[in-house]
Amino acid sequence: MMKKEALIEDYTRVSLLHKDGEAIGVSIADMSDDETICGCNGIEKGVITNAIHAEGLTSIDEVTKVTKAGNSCGKCKGLIGQILEHTLGEDFVANKSTGICDCTDLTRDQIVTQIRAKGLKTSESVRQQLNFKDKHGCPKCRPALNYYLNMVYPFEHEDEIESRFANERYHANIQKDGTFSVIPQMRGGVTDAAQLIRLGEVAQKYNVPLVKVTGSQRIGLYGIEKEWLPKVWEDLGMRSASAYGKKTRSVKSCVGKAFCRFGTQNTTELGMKLEKTFEYIDTPHKFKMGVSGCPRSCVESGVKDFGVIGVENGFQIYIGGNGGTEVSIGQHLTTVETEEEVIRLCGALMQYYRETGIYAERTAPWINRLGFDNVKDVLLNPSRQDELFNRIMEAKQAVEQEPWSHILNDQSVKRIFEVEEVNV
Repeated sequence: MMKKEALIEDYTRVSLLHKDGEAIGVSIADMSDDETICGCNGIEKGVITNAIHAEGLTSIDEVTKVTKAGNSCGKCKGLIGQILEHTLGEDFVANKSTGICDCTDLTRDQIVTQIRAKGLKTSESVRQQLNFKDKHGCPKCRPALNYYLNMVYPFEHEDEIESRFANERYHANIQKDGTFSVIPQMRGGVTDAAQLIRLGEVAQKYNVPLVKVTGSQRIGLYGIEKEWLPKVWEDLGMRSASAYGKKTRSVKSCVGKAFCRFGTQNTTELGMKLEKTFEYIDTPHKFKMGVSGCPRSCVESGVKDFGVIGVENGFQIYIGGNGGTEVSIGQHLTTVETEEEVIRLCGALMQYYRETGIYAERTAPWINRLGFDNVKDVLLNPSRQDELFNRIMEAKQAVEQEPWSHILNDQSVKRIFEVEEVNV
């Protein structure tokens, strides 16, 4: 409707609630070819239909591979299936339950079990020893295998940078025009005058198109060319925020009782402690945390993977909250009295998620798959909690190095930012 600038008066009102079996919404047959099916990648119905005819596609996976529709959040795969069924009729092949990708029929658990049992320490050895159909792997299994190997062998496995997505390779978020955003670390969203002046000076020097406060309470510089990234990092002289990739992200926090008349706890300090304790650790998907000083929850702790709400007698802990295309409300795990208990519970949750999560699976579906009561029993069991926390602290030691400074000090790694000029 927005794309066509259609008048709302031309449309019929419908109920948002329907009984099973009732017709809802517009059918695929009624959709025009310029209707967007995959919002993440901007793929329209016509692009999918044309690809089905031109490439002889018969399954959702084939459509995704050719058009990229459904390759991000995956919420549109149901619509893709309907388009296939409408276009092909009886020739449509519904996706069957398979392995982690088309290269193998093995599930995540089977692969991780074999990695441990056979002592496999490279993605190549995994694909060879476990008889992957494509010995070179695909865009879906390469980053997954790299994650599983890093999780199992945090010190022995050499991270396979070529298997990571662009954001993780360049330690910056790629934008729609091919430029990048640079987001320096501001633990707990706290900054100072010197840091703000430095950001302003760098923004002026490189004529940065956009300087913006991010959703995670940081300040981002947007529109920076790839080859400029190391120079910008060097001029900033600041640490990287964990604002990209599938790993622990920056922690949002409110000012807490230090300034707010409703605050019950020192939430800014706790947020900074959480971020420092777990920064840069790889997780199956992004792992977001929020620390609010009172039940008003200004930082939306209820939709964070690990949410903390300060109350008079301590801290309420919520887990499995996710925002995005499918919002999930966090579930109350427990209430604890001290900051140390909060940090240990967070570490235990994160490590349990790391060890049992499917690559690219957020905590909400992970908890639904394992069962909230099961996750709760594990995390609140003192001995299990200690074991998990100790293991994530061991994993943290493998990622202590700040990524921007590491790249600046290693010329061989720095080469990926070089752009070769071609004279025509």
